[in-house]
Amino acid sequence: MDSESSDTGVCGCCGPLRPRYKRLVDNIFPEDPKDGLVKADMEKLTFYAVSAPEKLDRIGAYLAERLSRDVVRHRYGYVVIAMEALDQLLMACHSQSIKPFVESFLHMVAKLLESREPDLQVLGTNSFVKFANIEEDTPSYHRRYDFFVSQFSAMCHSTHEDPETRTRIRVAGIKGLQGVVRKTVNDELQAIIWEPQHMDKLIPSMLFNMQDNEDADRVSGEENPASLAESCFRELLGRAAYGNMNNAVRPVLVHLDNHRLWDPNEFAVSCFRIIMYSIQAQHSHHVIQQVLNHLDTHSKNTPRVRAGIVQVLLETVAIAAKGSVGPVISNSSAYTWAKPTSSPPNLWLGPTVLEVFNTLLKHLRVSVDCELGDSRRNSGSSISSFRNRDSDERIVQNAIIQTIGFFGGNLPDYQRAEVMMFIMGKVPVYGTPCHTLDTAKMGHQGTKRIQTMLLSSLIMVTSGFKCKTMSAGLPAAFLEPLCSISLMEDAELRQLVLEILHNIIDRHDNRAKLRGIRIIPNVAALKIKREKISKQDVGFMKKHGQQLYRHIYLGCKEEDNVQKNFELLFTALALITIELANEDVVIDVIRLSLALQDMALVNEENLPMFCRCGILSLVAAYMNFLSQMIANPGLCQHVSKVIELRNLEAPYLLPEHVFREKCPLPAALQSEDRGVYFSVCEVSEALGGSGYNVERLCVPYVPQVTDEDRLTRRKSFVDTVSLQVDILSNSLPDKSQLAEEITFETLKKAIDTTGLEEQERERRRQVMEKFQKAPFEEIAAHCESKNNMLHDRLAQIFELTIRPPPSPSGSSSVTSGPAPYQSVPVYEIKFPDLCVY
Repeated sequence: MDSESSDTGVCGCCGPLRPRYKRLVDNIFPEDPKDGLVKADMEKLTFYAVSAPEKLDRIGAYLAERLSRDVVRHRYGYVVIAMEALDQLLMACHSQSIKPFVESFLHMVAKLLESREPDLQVLGTNSFVKFANIEEDTPSYHRRYDFFVSQFSAMCHSTHEDPETRTRIRVAGIKGLQGVVRKTVNDELQAIIWEPQHMDKLIPSMLFNMQDNEDADRVSGEENPASLAESCFRELLGRAAYGNMNNAVRPVLVHLDNHRLWDPNEFAVSCFRIIMYSIQAQHSHHVIQQVLNHLDTHSKNTPRVRAGIVQVLLETVAIAAKGSVGPVISNSSAYTWAKPTSSPPNLWLGPTVLEVFNTLLKHLRVSVDCELGDSRRNSGSSISSFRNRDSDERIVQNAIIQTIGFFGGNLPDYQRAEVMMFIMGKVPVYGTPCHTLDTAKMGHQGTKRIQTMLLSSLIMVTSGFKCKTMSAGLPAAFLEPLCSISLMEDAELRQLVLEILHNIIDRHDNRAKLRGIRIIPNVAALKIKREKISKQDVGFMKKHGQQLYRHIYLGCKEEDNVQKNFELLFTALALITIELANEDVVIDVIRLSLALQDMALVNEENLPMFCRCGILSLVAAYMNFLSQMIANPGLCQHVSKVIELRNLEAPYLLPEHVFREKCPLPAALQSEDRGVYFSVCEVSEALGGSGYNVERLCVPYVPQVTDEDRLTRRKSFVDTVSLQVDILSNSLPDKSQLAEEITFETLKKAIDTTGLEEQERERRRQVMEKFQKAPFEEIAAHCESKNNMLHDRLAQIFELTIRPPPSPSGSSSVTSGPAPYQSVPVYEIKFPDLCVY
C-alpha cells in the first residue's frame, strides 16, 4: 500500500487506498479550523515519521501542497495548523533524512513571507526562528538563505499604515534576520552570509530600526524594534571573525553617510560604542582603521561632518584603550602578541602606529588650512558665517587633538617616546627646513596655528608619561627642537612647551601640589613624593642640564610674559629640584636664580617693570621652596629674612602681590637696598657650612650658546650677556673717534699708562681665576660665545666687502641695481686678500 505505484494509481481518489502518510496528514486537520490541530492524530504522524524517516520528504511535500492550496483559497486557519505540524515534525526528527523535509519546510516559509498578509508573514517568521534554533548534525551543501535575507530585510523597513501592524512586521523581520545569523555563522559552508551583498542588507535593516525609536514608548521588551535590532546587531558583531570585520563595519559607515548622521553624531557615536563593546577585543584595530579611512574620504566635506567622524574615532579609541589586550603595535611587518598584564593595555592599529598619527596630523593640517583659507576668502563677506565656520574648524581640531592624546596615552612607554619625537618632527620652526608639513604658503598666522595644535597634541600624548630615566623621556632628538620652540616670541607657545616639560619631568604626580606661584610657608605639608636621583639621571643633568637652565633663563626675560608664564617657570624649577636635584644641580639652580635676580636689577633688556618684578618674585618663591627642600637652616633663615623685609618694604617683589590685579608697581628698583635681595655671600656661607662646594657660586651664570637663537629669528643672548668686552667693536673706531681732535691732554693721557696697566692686571687675574674655578660648562660657553661672535663679525665684514663676482662668460649681465657689472675674464678679477691663500 505504501509502494511508489500507489501514489499515482487509479484508486488514489479512494480513501482506504491512499498512501498512509497522506491519510495521517489529512487526519491532523479538523473539519473546523477553529478546533486547532488534532493532537492524537498528530502524535500518530510524529511516530510514523520517526519510525520511517525515509517518508519525511513525502510528508513535507504533501504538507507544502496543502499549505499552498490553503493560502490561495485564503483558508488561513488550516495554514496555521499546517505550520504547527511542520514545527512539531522538525523538533521531533533529527536524522539525516530530514534534509529533504527542510527544503519543503523552507519552501512553505517562503510562501508565507511572500504573502501580503501580515499574519502569514509573522507566522512564517516564527516557524523559521524555531527552525534556526535547531542544531543540525551535518552541514548543508546546497541550502542558501539569500531569499530570506532579502525578505526579512524588506520586512524590517515596513511602512504599513497601522502602527501596531508595522511594529509586528518589523519585529518579525528582525527576528528572522537574527535566525538567519544564528543558522549560518556557525556553519562553515554558509560563510557567504558575510559577503557584502548580504551585509549591505542586514546591517542597514538593523540600524534603521535602531535609529527609529518612535515605538519605544508604546512598546517595550522583545516587541520593541529598536531594542530587538540592537540585540541582533550585537549578536552579529560578536560572531564576526577576523576576516569579516571590514564587511560588517563598512555598511555602518555607508548608512551613516546616506542618512547624514554625522551631524549631529549622537547616533553614530552610539553605533560605534555598540560595535566596540560587541566585537572581540583583538579586532578593535579593524574598526579604528575603517574609521580612519572613512575620514580620508571625507577630507573635503564640511567641518561638522569631519568633526563628527573624528569624535566617533575618539570614542572607538577610548573604548579600545580601556579593554583591548592583543597584538602589540609594531613598526615592522611581523606581529607579536602581548600577554595580559596589570599595566594599561596595548592598542594595536595595524602594521605601523605612526601611520595613524600621520593621518590625524594630516587632517589637523587640512583643518587649519580650511580655517585660514576661509578667513582670507570671507574677509569681505558675512562676519557671522565666517565665525561659525571658524568655530566648526576649532571643533575638528580639538577632536583630533583629543584623539591623538588617547592614541598616545595608551601606548607602551618606548612607543610613546617614538610618537613624541614623530610629532615634534612635524612642528615647523622658523629658519629650519620642514619636510613633513609644508608651511611656506601658510604665513605667520598659519604656522603659529599649526605649532599650537601640534604642541597641544604633545601635551595630550605626554600626559601621564612615566619614564624610568629622564634620557628616555627627553632624548636629544626631542629636547633640542623643544628648546628651540621655547625661544619663540609668543607667550602661548612657551606655555605649551613648559607644560610638555612638566608632563615628562613629573614622574611622581607632584605638579598639582605646586600649582600656582606663591611663597609656601611649609613645604613639608605638601607631602611631596620623591626618590633618590639615579645614576642615569645624574648623567642626563651633566649632559643636558644646561639646556634646561638656558630654557628657563631665556623664558624669564620675555617682555610678553604673563602670570601663567611665571607660574609654569616656577613649577619647572620646582620639578627639576624634586626629580633631578643632587648637590651639583642645587648649586646650578641657585646660580641660575641669582643670575635671574641680577638680570632683573641691571635690566639690560629694558624689560617692563611688571616683568622685572615678576622675575624677582619668581626667584623669591623658588628660593623659599628650595631652601626647605634641601632643609638647610642657614639658607632658610636668609630666605625668610629677605621675604619678611620684602613684605614690609617691597611687597611688589612677592608673587602674592605682583600678580594681583591693580598692584602698584614702583617707578624704579633700588639695587642699593641689598636687604630685599638674595646675597651671594650669605647663600655661599649657608651652603658651605653644610658641605656644599660653593666655589662655583662666585662665577656668574652664563647661558650656553647654541644655534637656536638664529634659527628662531631672535636676538642671540650673546649680544646682551657676555663675560668679555666685544673685541671687534672696540678695535673698530667709530666716526666720532676718528674725528676727535688731537690735543695736549690727549697725548698726556696716551703717555700715562699706569691706570691701564692696573686694569690689565686685574683683568688677567679675573680670567685666570675664572678658568681655574669655573665648571667646564661655563668655560665651554665662554669659548663658544667668542667663537660665534667672531664668526658673526666676519660674516658682516664679508657681506660689506665682498660683492657678487663679475660674470666671466664674456656677455654682459643685466641686474636691477643702479649700474650693472661688466663681464671680465676670470684672470682679471681682483679677489680680497682674505680670500687668497
